Amino acid sequence: MRIIAVTSQKGGSGKTTLSGHLAVAAERAGAGPVALIDTDPQGSLSDWWNEREAEAPAFARVNIGALAHDLQVLRDRGIKLVFVDTPPAITRSIQAVIQKADLVIIPTRPSPHDLRAAGATVDLVERAEKPLIFVVNGATARARLTGEAAIALSQHGTVAPTIVHNRQDFAASMIDGRTVMEAASGGRSAEEIEALWTYVDDRVKRLPVKATFKATPIHRGAFGTRHIPGVQHAG
Repeated sequence: MRIIAVTSQKGGSGKTTLSGHLAVAAERAGAGPVALIDTDPQGSLSDWWNEREAEAPAFARVNIGALAHDLQVLRDRGIKLVFVDTPPAITRSIQAVIQKADLVIIPTRPSPHDLRAAGATVDLVERAEKPLIFVVNGATARARLTGEAAIALSQHGTVAPTIVHNRQDFAASMIDGRTVMEAASGGRSAEEIEALWTYVDDRVKRLPVKATFKATPIHRGAFGTRHIPGVQHAG
């Protein structure tokens, strides 16, 4: 099981939208079973998931204080990929998530405020010695600042080659628990998310395999096969 944290100190960077979209893209590409975790007190990802009619991805309610145990339960239940949405502040919960993450995605809008705010997140990730990917998110097509933002971010880490542009279909699709791939399949936004997932998937596959990632025996205990403790399925 691989754990991807989507985090940024800056509010409004698009963490929730990106988490949900990448999780669905991963499921559609056959990388699942995928689970989502929402550690943001605002619960926007939870609200979106509760509106979904599709069966996947799963949703896991975890206790940050018992994060290691809850992640092990997901691993034992056969979850292959976990996306964790985090709050827009440097908190102990973010630190705990990053410590357990295999890869950290930092969505950053191409604005001076967002670029300045990215530094605190990068420091946290670097202290944890975790690989990171910047995603230029909410960009305006053909704006010079978009390219400048990518160049500035590249001085601090890897920047995903796919830029996600600001379009109304992202917000519209999230209203009823869908994604742009489901609401506007074949559109430019859907193409960007699918291309971004392809890149992220390649990075994940290149990560070294640690002993804790290898197969572990399944301990069913008192839990059923469908309702993992804290884990739910849409539909």
